[in-house]
Amino acid sequence: MNRMPNPTAFLPVSIFLALLGYGGLALLLSSTQPTLWPRWLMFFLIVVAGSGTALPVVAFLNFRLPGRPPAAPRVVVRQALWFGVYLAILAWLQVGRVFSPNLALMLLVGLAAIEVLLRLWERSRWQPE
Repeated sequence: MNRMPNPTAFLPVSIFLALLGYGGLALLLSSTQPTLWPRWLMFFLIVVAGSGTALPVVAFLNFRLPGRPPAAPRVVVRQALWFGVYLAILAWLQVGRVFSPNLALMLLVGLAAIEVLLRLWERSRWQPE
């Protein structure tokens, strides 16, 4: 049976991504002016930091609540990346001063629907061993 690896297998990658993201954000915010390229770098580092933070949580949830088919490691990474992208979109909306809780909720529902549809597609192509 195809089982997801233990969530501790994701810890080295998670720590690396979190250190890279948060360290880069600290360096970026303390040493640059808010021009175009540092702003884009900030959004990228938010994605990296958010993904690194969410990776162990997502891995644990997929380990404790397995689906059919079980989540592959690439699925766990994809779900953590969704969280990082969500945080970057929220930051981008805040920079433009158009952020609202209703919009944040609609974005969350939309990204969750995309992930559900991807998992359904994977389920339709899964063949048990």
